[in-house]
Amino acid sequence: NMIRFKGIPFNKFIPGIIWFFVVLFLITMPKDDIPEPEGWWWWLKKIYLDKWIHVGIFAVLAFLFMLPFVKADLPGKTKWFYLWLVCFGVVLWGIATEIIQLYVPGRSCDILDIIADSLGAFIALYFCKRQYSKKINEKTA
Repeated sequence: NMIRFKGIPFNKFIPGIIWFFVVLFLITMPKDDIPEPEGWWWWLKKIYLDKWIHVGIFAVLAFLFMLPFVKADLPGKTKWFYLWLVCFGVVLWGIATEIIQLYVPGRSCDILDIIADSLGAFIALYFCKRQYSKKINEKTA
């Protein structure tokens, strides 16, 4: 007996769960453990590399949880419901991570990080819409 959610085997969510804990590990790293761009790397600060990293990390997180729903044998409206639910869940996780960082040495709550995290979640949703629209909207179940 395999654990299932909406008919989707639990193991399909394992990549997202693993990435969730990777994100948790990264956001709880003390500031002193995070390399600071220096020397010829100075320009990375100018392009706000840290914000782009937030966008990417949270886009991957959202996508890994959206993909099982995209591929599931569910009606299109149900798939869209869960894609939006994942998107908003990842936005809320982004907010929660910033609150958690208030308790991490040298870290702080940054509204621009929340915006970047949210952007990542919505990019994943947009990517799924663009790449998998036919799969999402096909008449199943």
